[in-house]
Amino acid sequence: MQTSYAAFLSRLAVCSWSLQPASPEQLIQQLKTIGLDRVQLDLDPFRELPAVWDHAPALFAQAGITPVSGMFRTANEDYTTLETIRLTGGLVPDATWEQNWSNAQATVKIAQRLGLKFVMFHAGFVPHDHQDPVFVKLVDRIRAVARLFAGAGITLGCETGQETGPDLKKFLQHLAEPNVAVNFDPANMILYNNGDPIEALRLVGPQVKSCHLKDAIVTRVPGTWGEEVAVGAGQVDWPAFFQTMAEIRFGGYFCLEREAGNQRLEDIRSGRLLVEKLLRGE
Repeated sequence: MQTSYAAFLSRLAVCSWSLQPASPEQLIQQLKTIGLDRVQLDLDPFRELPAVWDHAPALFAQAGITPVSGMFRTANEDYTTLETIRLTGGLVPDATWEQNWSNAQATVKIAQRLGLKFVMFHAGFVPHDHQDPVFVKLVDRIRAVARLFAGAGITLGCETGQETGPDLKKFLQHLAEPNVAVNFDPANMILYNNGDPIEALRLVGPQVKSCHLKDAIVTRVPGTWGEEVAVGAGQVDWPAFFQTMAEIRFGGYFCLEREAGNQRLEDIRSGRLLVEKLLRGE
């Protein structure tokens, strides 16, 4: 057992959007049920429903809840199929760019108020060809958002899955923005059928500053989604995952995420118990 795993135990958190809370009060109760007091916050409700969420920081402080990082979505994402998210996801679509830029400007202020130093999002599908006009456009737009967040002292995390490990590495090298990092999600690599997540993790390891603990099963029908399942029920090699995280000296948070099913709270709690048992070597 790697001694560094002990530090991992103290860095488990929960993705708030997985729990779909209607209020900060409900989120606090859910976190208590799960047994964790660290959270990666969905920042969109703070922007869209300030009357409900503006008092969240005070409530979190009273309850001993620590927001460790944040997340925001891009406008009008459609995850119905792989093709719909390719067309609508991230900063690529021209139709939603102005809205996304406006939202980003509001979100960075919210993140500052919450004291966050890391905020993640899905940037969109990265074309293989660096001469592709879409590639050039995406680089320019991510660079604009990255520099907006850099001005607030915040690292911007691009979530994995929508491209292979080698493509992501090349893209980050081309982008060359010092505050752009990776929020690594091993299940997304499987859901998008974009290669072995452990190989990808080794490849982009130095850029990984945050991660999601989520599991999945690869599709049997090429061109369609894989199946997201509870942590431990899928094809992520968790022992190899944590071993690799130790090897790359990962210093961020492990955020439990569940985006499917109708018993998310229970699945996240069981995932937490499974991960803790694994990290303890039991």
